[in-house]
Amino acid sequence: MRTWDRFLRRDGLLIVLSGPSGVGKDAVLSELQRILPEVQRCVTVTTRPPREYERDGVDYHFVSEDEFRRRMEQDKFLECAEVHGYLYGTPRETVEQCIKKGQDIVLKIDVQGGIAVKRAMPNAVMVFVVPPSFEELERRLRSRNTDSPSDIERRLANARWELEQVSHYDYLIENDSVANAAERLKAVIIAEHSRIYK
Repeated sequence: MRTWDRFLRRDGLLIVLSGPSGVGKDAVLSELQRILPEVQRCVTVTTRPPREYERDGVDYHFVSEDEFRRRMEQDKFLECAEVHGYLYGTPRETVEQCIKKGQDIVLKIDVQGGIAVKRAMPNAVMVFVVPPSFEELERRLRSRNTDSPSDIERRLANARWELEQVSHYDYLIENDSVANAAERLKAVIIAEHSRIYK
């Protein structure tokens, strides 16, 4: 073993990817997996009904509220939170297995969930995605055509709060274009693998 090997990370990285609704987290993560296919994506469990284009087990694990609460009682979640009236949780076993095997895994979760993960796993790498402007975020939300006007207003109000929580994060990535944002996220991962651990 080389003398410096003891300072390098052997476990996989846990990357927390957060940002306001509509900022493009899914698109950035999909592009990251295209350019870094070895990076795993943790599929969140939710009680939210699926959108037309979402697939169970790929985009989310869609479950009933009773099933979600049963898993909560069994401590199956690394974190869980209520967001926009629905429950979301990060499967503990999936995350722990990836890290132990030396695989990097990305959790795409809201800010309150991200903060909870950081408390539970202090080595988590916290990445916050921001839009080029608040006006652009609003345009993206409205162009999705998946939410009612009142839902959009609620999401925008929540986005204002989330944008004030950036200080809890290690890195800030502007999603001016999906390709650029994914490249920046890749750079974060490369930098974190080069970090010296004492």
